[in-house]
Formats: sequence, C-alpha cells, structure tokens
Amino acid sequence: MATDRTGAGADQDGGGRLGSVFWTSIGISTIFVAWAVLFTDNLNKVTNTSLNWVTSTFGWSYLVITLAILIFLVFLAFSPAGDIRLGKDTDRPEFSTLTWFAMILSAVMGIGLVSYGVAEPISHLATPPHGLAEPNTPAAAVRALQYSYFDWGLQAWAIFAVFGLAIAYSTHRKGRRTLVSQLFVPLLGDRANGPIGKTIDVLAVFATLFGTTTSLGLGALQVNNGLGRLWGMPVNNVSQVLIIAAVTSIFTLSAVTGVSKGIKFLSQGSTLLAIGLFVFMLVVGPAVFLANLYIESVGQWATDFFRMSLQGTAFGGLEWMQWWTYFMMAWWVSWGAFVGVFLARISRGRTIRGFIMGVLVVPSVVFFTWFTVFGGTAIHVDMFEGGDIAKQTAADINSAFFATLDHFPLSGVTSVVAIILVVMFFVSGADANTYVLSMMTSNGSLTPRRPVLILWGVLTGVTAVVLMLAGGLNALQNTVIVTSLPFLVIIAGLAVSFWTELRADRRDGREAREPSEPSTDEKETTGAAL
Repeated sequence: MATDRTGAGADQDGGGRLGSVFWTSIGISTIFVAWAVLFTDNLNKVTNTSLNWVTSTFGWSYLVITLAILIFLVFLAFSPAGDIRLGKDTDRPEFSTLTWFAMILSAVMGIGLVSYGVAEPISHLATPPHGLAEPNTPAAAVRALQYSYFDWGLQAWAIFAVFGLAIAYSTHRKGRRTLVSQLFVPLLGDRANGPIGKTIDVLAVFATLFGTTTSLGLGALQVNNGLGRLWGMPVNNVSQVLIIAAVTSIFTLSAVTGVSKGIKFLSQGSTLLAIGLFVFMLVVGPAVFLANLYIESVGQWATDFFRMSLQGTAFGGLEWMQWWTYFMMAWWVSWGAFVGVFLARISRGRTIRGFIMGVLVVPSVVFFTWFTVFGGTAIHVDMFEGGDIAKQTAADINSAFFATLDHFPLSGVTSVVAIILVVMFFVSGADANTYVLSMMTSNGSLTPRRPVLILWGVLTGVTAVVLMLAGGLNALQNTVIVTSLPFLVIIAGLAVSFWTELRADRRDGREAREPSEPSTDEKETTGAAL
C-alpha cells in the first residue's frame, strides 16, 4: 500500500511551525479569559442561555450520534478490517498491554473515579433518574448504578475509540500529521489543509481546553474538600485557586519530560494507588451485598441499554439531563480530540480489533466495578446503617467520596490516599492535555517546543481559575456543554471519513493482490510457444 504523505513534512518531529491555528487559538482563549474576568455576570448569562438552547434543541443529537458510533465500532471490530494494524504491517505495540491500560485509565479519565464514583450513584439513590423508582429503595439502588454505568460506560469510550482509531490510522499508517483536520482528507481532499481544516483544528483545541479545565476544576474541588475535612483548610475560592496554581506548576513541568517519562510514571503510580484503595474498600465494605448489587445492576443496564441510549426530554426531565447525561456526553465529546491523539500516540502497532476491544471493554468494566464498590458501599451505608452520605452530597457533591471513607477504619489514611490519587490523576490528565494542545497548535509536531508546552499549561490553569471564580461547578459544566456541540458534528464527520478511507484502502489492497488478466498479445505469444 502506498503511504499517503498528505500534509506531512519536516515539522512532524522538529518542534512544529506556529501558524494560524496557534495564534487564533491563543487569541480567542485570551479573549475568553478577559471576558470571564471583566464581565463575569454577562458570561454566566450567555452560557446559561446557550446551555438551555443547546440541550433543548440538540440534546437528542448527543444520544443518537454516540450510539451510532458505538454500533459502527462493534461492526468494525468483527469485520475483516479488524486485522489491520495501526501502522505498518510489521509494527508491534510500543507499550505492554498492562501499561497501555494504565495509561488509558489514569491519563484519560481517572479523576472521574473519585469525583463521581460515589457522588453519582448516591445522588441517583436519593433522586432516581426519570422517576423510575421511589427514592431510597432497593429499586432506586439498582437504577442508581444502572445510570452510572450508562454515563461512564460504552458511549464515552466509543467517542474516545473512534477518535483514537481515526488518528492512529491517519498518522501511523498513512503518514499524515497528527491533526484532527487530517482525518478529513478522504472527504475534503486538499481543502483539509486550507481554511476549513484550520477551523476544524481550532475547534479541536477549544473542545480540548474546556474539557480539561472542567476536570481541573473538579480536581481542585475534590482536593480542597479532602484537605478541609482532614486539616481544616477553608473550602473556598482562594484555596481552590491556590490548588490549581500549584498543580498547574507540577503538570507543566511534567509535560516537558515527555510522554514516556512523565505520563508513564504518573499513570503507573496512580493505578497502583487506585488498586490499593479499591482492595481496601472491598475488604472492609459489604462485599456480598456489592456482588449481588453488581450482578443485578449490570443486568438492568444490559436490559435497558437501548432505551437509555435514546431516552430524551420530550416529556420533561431537561434539568436532570443537563446535570447528568448531557453534561457527561458533552464532557466526553470535549475530551475526544485530546484522548484520541493520546490513544493514537500510545497505540501504534495494535490491530483495529485489539484497539477497539481494549478501549471499549476494559475501561468500561473497570469503571463499572469501581462505581459498584464505592457507590454501592455508600448506598449500603445510607440504606442499612443510618448514614447521611446522600444528604452531604446534596449539600456539596465533592464531599461524597470522603463522607463514605469516614464510615470505615483508617479514614484519615484512606482520605490522604484519595487526595494523593486525585492529585496524581489531576497531574497526569493535565500533563497529557498540555502535550496534545501543544502538538495540535504546532502543526502536528510530536515534539512541541518547551515554550509552547509551558504556555498551554499556564493557559489551561488560568482558564480553570477564571471559570471557577465565575461560577464554580455550574460554570464549568455549562461551558463544556455549549462548546462541545460543534465538535459533536466533527466526530460524526470523522467517523464517516475514516470508514470511507478504510473501504478504499481495502479495495485497493484486494486489487493489488489479484493477478492481472493477460493481454491479447501475451495470449498469442503463449499459444505460439505451446
């Protein structure tokens, strides 16, 4: 197969050329920060109005497109194309499978394990989704985990997988630059290198920036709450700004060490800590109850999967969907480019089938299990032990995880471990984000310049700070939903583009392997010789 070098060049590993995508992204980001600082009330008014319009008018598109992508990936995994490698046919994976999984889980979405591992299930127990059960009942407990599985399961990872797959194929097999715009070469041709392609890249930068600042804000809230419980640190904006500033310094320094050093070390360390905390809770918690709840909840999730996947707001429930399902899907969409580039970076040499199955199945199972152990334990405490975790969560959603640990031995030690875990997830995710933002604004270079890495690290931290000061968690959630909508269309387009190119390449490959029909002269020559 001929290698397509469209758009590739010396910039791939030479630090990258700072073109219009870089300057446009920096300029608009600076304007947004100034808007948030100088006209905070106006920013909140605009984002709130935009949120209601986006979710009421286009909320259904998040459901339909993510389900369609999931179905496409499952079809692709079991098709003959699943044997194709992401790279040359002789390439093999750079990282071991276990290290690969650890890097995916921690650098991609690890912070959500602590932020929502208890908060979402216990919230759904107190207020069951769509009125499907009475609050604080066994049926509500099953529904609580069922919807947690849905929000953190296959659809989320399908978005990441299709992005990662398309980028890995384009970069490693076709030799293009690591840019989202290059994924549209099969559909746009040379226009992917013009204004249309640059617009796509700028949208990718903003989706990535706001998706990550949401995670940084959540991380700061978690750390602040934990430190407040342990050592009386004030839970306020000043503390959260200081936390973001400190962690921004750490992840920016980590980013300049490179993927194989900084992110790999943080990923492995955070994974070991998470496993230790998980095993501890499994030992001291209600293990038999959790096993039964797990089985029943997974069964309910599987039974209702397509109903949940297409359940909109025709008869109400918009506010609930904004707070949970729409926010979660928008968050995944906004992380799509970042996670896709990162997955592509660490997945060279894997087959399409192995990539899809690994990215879809393993992280989903890990998240299901984590939510069951920690969320299920909180449910057991509230339902059978007179706990008030749901009440504390309603007052402050960031208190849920630590409120659960308080009910078990060594709560001080486990809370410290949880804080360290959040910080490590915090740093590893932002570290990878800084690298990807720098790469996308450096003409696809795999080795962005250090000043660019530092600039995006600082800008990410500053954006998180101004959104926190503008309105806390609500401002973060509203912004990520509004800014993700254009990128949802791009994700749908890149799936179509990837399939178009894959079919064309497989057809060309078959034609190259088929023996050509002899010409008339060749037939006559052969006959004369006989």
